[in-house]
Amino acid sequence: MTNLNIVLDAMGGDNAPEIEVEGAIDALKENKDINVILVGIKDKLEKIIQEKTNKKDQTIFQRISIINANEVINMSDSPATAHKQKPDASIVVAGKLLKEDKADALVSAGNTGAVMVTALFSVGRIKGIVRPALLTPIPSKKAYTAMLDAGANVDCKPIHLVQFAIMGELYARHILNVEKPLVGVLSVGEEDIKGNELSLATLELIKKIDINFKGNVEGRDITNGSVDVVVCDGFVGNALLKLAEGIADLIVTMIKGNIKKLSLRGILGALFLKPVFSELKKKVSYDEYGGAPLLGVKKPVIITHGSATSKAIKNSIKVAAQFIRRHINEEIEQKIKEYGTIE
Repeated sequence: MTNLNIVLDAMGGDNAPEIEVEGAIDALKENKDINVILVGIKDKLEKIIQEKTNKKDQTIFQRISIINANEVINMSDSPATAHKQKPDASIVVAGKLLKEDKADALVSAGNTGAVMVTALFSVGRIKGIVRPALLTPIPSKKAYTAMLDAGANVDCKPIHLVQFAIMGELYARHILNVEKPLVGVLSVGEEDIKGNELSLATLELIKKIDINFKGNVEGRDITNGSVDVVVCDGFVGNALLKLAEGIADLIVTMIKGNIKKLSLRGILGALFLKPVFSELKKKVSYDEYGGAPLLGVKKPVIITHGSATSKAIKNSIKVAAQFIRRHINEEIEQKIKEYGTIE
């Protein structure tokens, strides 16, 4: 079997390129069927690879390569403008490798808008897809709830959300390993009569397709595990995601602060609960699931946080590989073709 080629924007993250190189090496150690192409300042990348590997890692050198790119699109740059004005930026060069079929998937911790622009300019949308969407797994009582759109489209039409539901259902089945994912439309109440114009129209359209559909769901359903996929527009989804991240950080901070105030007996008790706290932190950490896939473009594109750790980079590369192995894009195209124009 031919190895999968994953291109990594090595200059995109807040702590690039050290974190990217470390994550790539860890991914290669755990996955024998992938190659990683690092895109960035060649001299820097070569030096870090030498520092992070040893004689036992000789096989790593055979499966990691470097493509030079001397520019970086910063978080403050306008994505569309920077894409045109910085042709030698790491994400732009990485996108060209996708376009030229020299890579099978792309991973980046860089400017989200720039990654999206690159994906659309380089490989374009899957036939029939009106708008790509960002999917983010949110921790729930069962495991994770796939929420989309997480910020790619702030204004949406009902047809967009219907396609999000189709793509999210396939992702939950193949990547989150849910046998028959249950899908819901985010609204202000569970009754069919509740919601705004977008959610009400979406509700009626989704009923026309063959999908395991619950109907309207509320925000609390995302975390209580009553559904596996939730669809909404990107404005609501991104606000919800940032709130969830903030609450998770607040809980961890409060636990640490309160432990410091405990008596000696309390501190000893807290030590026994350390495995519980560690599991909680693991559950709410985006490092565990890597990044957010941009669903609806012709090749897998995974976008992770700018502050991503090497673990997040490693897991993003693994998700990209799973995406290819399980032929998710092919399934999305087939499903969209089956349903045709949904009106």
